[in-house]
Order: sequence, then structure tokens, then C-alpha cells
Amino acid sequence: MSSAIRRALLFMPGDDRKKIEKASSLGVDSVIMDLEDGVALNNKPAARETVAHALREVSFGRSERLVRLNPTSQIDWCEEDFDHTIAGRPDGYVLPKVESAADIATVDGWLTTAEQVHGWPHGSIALIAIVETALGVVNLREIAGAAKRLQALAFGAEDLAGDMGATRTLEGWEGFYARSAVVTYAKAFGLQALDTPFIDVKADESLLVNDAERAMQMGYTGKLAIHPRQILPLQQVFTPTAAQIDRARRLIAEHDAQQAAGVGVFTFEGKMVDMPMIRAAQSVLSRARAAGIRV
Repeated sequence: MSSAIRRALLFMPGDDRKKIEKASSLGVDSVIMDLEDGVALNNKPAARETVAHALREVSFGRSERLVRLNPTSQIDWCEEDFDHTIAGRPDGYVLPKVESAADIATVDGWLTTAEQVHGWPHGSIALIAIVETALGVVNLREIAGAAKRLQALAFGAEDLAGDMGATRTLEGWEGFYARSAVVTYAKAFGLQALDTPFIDVKADESLLVNDAERAMQMGYTGKLAIHPRQILPLQQVFTPTAAQIDRARRLIAEHDAQQAAGVGVFTFEGKMVDMPMIRAAQSVLSRARAAGIRV
């Protein structure tokens, strides 16, 4: 199954039907109904029922319907989350605090069985893994290749800082190695890379945009969101502009023409062109296609 467009993925607490309904009307790429950190411990049973009903009853429009489970380290909760929501056939599950291939294999096995039982196509329900512990970062290689239905790796800076005893800063240098590692392994295995949420919802929008642009420049294809006002800025950052798309198309066309004429090195808009510039242009067009733009 091809990966969905995921520039902005909005978390909504699984125990709040009104917020889920609100999210479904916002045009966000993905709505993540949260059964983990967004739900109090004593309200998890009610949250499972709320999400199960929302999957059956709420129209999400073009938004992808995702469910965040509890981690497999809390296997009873995780399995109850899955058992209560699978009949609603979400588009995918988000698995937090992934630390090994075994974590992925557990949920992949449940999904394979459910697809067989319900007569759904094998692999039709996606998996997204959030890497947010030191052990998860160390085991990125085995995690990234753990299952064919795994479509994306997401980075979780807040939990990683807590796990490492680090101090979160606006600049994010305490998590820079992990942030780089997640996107590197995602791209090495042909997966989408989703950046950590920007948690200061009261901050000036320019700070959110700067953080998202830095992630995009690193190779991330989208970012997790925790407030509706973050959706539009994030979707704009991860969508190339018309001018960027036009320039990329013209550069690649000129490169192809020069290659056909037997010319290896040429100038474009006053600059010498080499292969890294061509690959950068191809990346712009790839991001445009991922955002649903015909190029």
C-alpha cells in the first residue's frame, strides 16, 4: 500500500468525542486519536469506546484515521487498545516508545491476523513507529526494517529527553543526534520521517515555522501537531511553493537536455550545476507529489 500524505498529523485525546469530530473537519492530513499520553489512566476504558465509536460513526473526509496505542511495554493496555478499535478498521496505528523490532512484530502480527479474519487486504492497515527512547535510537536499524506495513518513523523529543535525563531547549541540540538518526534511517529504508511536535502552543507562529523548516531541511516529510492552529503552517512548510516547483522542473529539464547533447557541466541561472543540485531539485518535485501536486 502506498503511503498517505503526512505533512501534519494532529493528536486528539481519545476520550473526547467533540475534539475528534472537530479534528475531522479541519482538513489535516492525519488525525491521531490518542489512547496513550493524552488519556488519564482511569479513563482509558472510556477512551477505547470513544475511539471505537468515532471510527464507525465520524466522517473524517480526506483525513487519515490513525490510533495511537499504548506501548508494547504495557502489553495488556496495548492489546486492549487494539482489540477495542480494530473492528473500526482505522487506516493505521501509531506505536509509541518503540525500542526493538519485536515491538513492531507484535502489532504487525495482530494486524495480519485481523486482516485475515475480516477479509481485508494484507498490509492494508499501516504502522507508524515513534522512536523516543535512547534504546530505540540505538536500535533504529532493526526497527526500520521490522515490517513491510511500517510506513513512517516519528521522532519524539520530549520522551527522549526524559529518558536520557536531558534538558529540553528551544534549539533542540540535546536531541539533535537522535533527530538526525531517525530521519537518516527512515530514508535509508524508504520510510516517511515525521518530526517531533512543537509543544509551545502559545509561542509566536514564527518559532513553529522555523522549527518545521529546520526539520524539512533535514529531510523530514512531516511533523506531529498538538493544536489545530499548527496545521496550516505545517502543511505549508512541507509543501513546495509554485516557484520552487517551477524552478526544479526547469533545472531538471535543462540537465536532461544538456546530457542528451553530451554536456556534463553547465550553468543555470548563473550557477554551475552538479549532481547534488539535481538531486535537490528532484527532492522538491518528490515533496510536491507527496502533497498531491501534479508535476
